[in-house]
Amino acid sequence: MEAVGFDEYLAALLQAPRPRTGALAFYDHRVGRICTDQRLLFLPLDDHLCLRGDGLFESLACRNRVIFALDDHLARLREGAAALRLEPPCPWDFLRERIVDTARASGKDDCGLRVLLGRGPGGFGIAPAECPVSSLYIVALESAPPRPEALTRGLSAFTSAVPPKQPYLARIKSNNYLPNVFMAQEAAERGMDVAVAFDERGRMCEAAIASVGIVDAGGALICPPPERILAGTSMRAALAAAERRGMSALRRDVTREDIASAREMLLFTSASLCLSITSFDGAPVGDGKPGPAAALLREEVLRAMIRGGTTF
Repeated sequence: MEAVGFDEYLAALLQAPRPRTGALAFYDHRVGRICTDQRLLFLPLDDHLCLRGDGLFESLACRNRVIFALDDHLARLREGAAALRLEPPCPWDFLRERIVDTARASGKDDCGLRVLLGRGPGGFGIAPAECPVSSLYIVALESAPPRPEALTRGLSAFTSAVPPKQPYLARIKSNNYLPNVFMAQEAAERGMDVAVAFDERGRMCEAAIASVGIVDAGGALICPPPERILAGTSMRAALAAAERRGMSALRRDVTREDIASAREMLLFTSASLCLSITSFDGAPVGDGKPGPAAALLREEVLRAMIRGGTTF
């Protein structure tokens, strides 16, 4: 096969087949523009974000033209960037403005957002010094509400065979998500919804892309302590919402025995906020139906996030 030049390669690139990603708008800081044609949604192969997983990302939800918990997500991104010794290619206030601009450019009242901060292009080795300038990508995506059966029947969950990440990685929302991919594959192979990781001492950690908690027999919301899990923004919002509604809200170890005696088991995500897990390891949780705490917290978190969100 003969090598081709710029014009011929670019024409072939734009005609190359690709699955529909649902991208509505995206921003690449190298280009300095927001684009609405997903044919141009590309990442340099030498960006260590994709080559080495050397980078971070955040997933945000927008409803009614409001971005949920934007500053909480940015705070977590800054903490991760400090841990990786990774500076964004622009001031943080500028980054925040581009997130809002990209959400607006989606043309939708409801959408999802992905913010990716990478080491940047510059080499095919492993040393961060190969990459002179970090990369920033922001993508607005089509969003879909939770499947109706997730609300009416709840979700099925099981103990994952994949161990949780070590503490120094667990608290960073890095682009290195291979364990999470394995957990998602487990769930698909078993025909179930959620794989939940437990540590070597049998303590519950988190799901592949979500935080997990329980409502115990006394009606308290209990979520795992922060040592082996990501600081989930939706989980933190649910803990605060529980306290506002007069529930006890605790961070402590959760075991399989705690799940067996729980009234409810809950899944917290940016998109769905709070969903019921109604079976775990083949046994019903509580009465095996979505419980009142899940609905209460989902509504309370939604109200709080719209009230305190960032309008675009």
